[in-house]
Amino acid sequence: MNELKYCKIKEIDNICLHGRIDTTLDVVPLLSNGHGIEVNVTGSQLWADVEADYTDFEPWAAIEINGELISRFMIDKGHHRICLFRGIDPTRTTRVKFYRELQAMSDDQTTNIVIKGLETDGEFQAPPAYKYRLEFIGDSINSGEGSYGALTDEDWTAYCMSYSRTYVNRVGKLLNAQCRVMSQGGWGVFSGWDNNRNHNIPRYYDRICGLASGGANDRFGAAKPYDFSSWIPDAILINLGTNDCSGFNQPPFTDPDTGAVYKLNKKEDGSFVKEDVKLITDAAVNFLKTVRKNNPSSHIVWLYGMLGYDLSLYLADAVNRYKAESGDKNVTYLQLPNVNEKTVGARSHPGLKSHMITAEIISDYLTEHFSNQPLS
Repeated sequence: MNELKYCKIKEIDNICLHGRIDTTLDVVPLLSNGHGIEVNVTGSQLWADVEADYTDFEPWAAIEINGELISRFMIDKGHHRICLFRGIDPTRTTRVKFYRELQAMSDDQTTNIVIKGLETDGEFQAPPAYKYRLEFIGDSINSGEGSYGALTDEDWTAYCMSYSRTYVNRVGKLLNAQCRVMSQGGWGVFSGWDNNRNHNIPRYYDRICGLASGGANDRFGAAKPYDFSSWIPDAILINLGTNDCSGFNQPPFTDPDTGAVYKLNKKEDGSFVKEDVKLITDAAVNFLKTVRKNNPSSHIVWLYGMLGYDLSLYLADAVNRYKAESGDKNVTYLQLPNVNEKTVGARSHPGLKSHMITAEIISDYLTEHFSNQPLS
């Protein structure tokens, strides 16, 4: 073995950064699921210099080597020297991806992972090249809630969430696409599962990682405006509406700051109150306008399903209404297969099988879409 050499993370030119990250920093903060680094490196071993923190929800991370998941683990508070690999033929080039599994934790502003440097006895080669760029926006489904754990696990814990087992990661592998995720369990396009209207994804879309803003995360640029021109997606896939639908079956929510009471209502016959459904569809139309304004060339797909179809017709109509009002034809609606007893995971959420099936459907759709696009 040759002598190990330490490199500050910002001194490494041959590196691929995953996720929205404030590149003005001297470190690489992993504030949300899928945020990470990827390198091609020679040498017999590679180590990461990492610091982590949390109050309630410990951050989990994963390591992939040559495209395969090798390890996932929680990172305790403090400074750590984490082995990404060792004992490999030093003449070979090894592809290594180290990323955060856990979603941004809006209820724990201290949860974070920070990469400060890498240590190796080899050399960093040109980073991996991707064919496409894909952005995914969603809720607990995109956060991989229930993708790990037993069917009987019902506690809302960090270990049951992942990036590694989600359809997002699988689509990336099938299409050789670099994928970014913005997701938060329990949140919607208009309101959260419990009728909390503060818990909607669109209000934070223009920030680097607004879902993790506040507290220590502000030091890592989470609340800064995001530069959409810095990374232009070929497609943006929005999977929202599941939690909005849950609000119809939940009790009213009282805003602790204003005292206002919010509730999405059903009629006595169990059907949705028309005016309340319109609040959701209006929010969907407005979010599509926001996404398009910031991403003029991206193909936009509204996904829905996996945990129920109750709003499918309404969301499809919202997409069609947006297209009619805007004249934007580069948008579509794609329904996903509902979870069943064979594909369910922990916490009654989609399990690995469900994510795998969904990934195939999305990949097939995008493959056909991209094949029909004119060559640049």
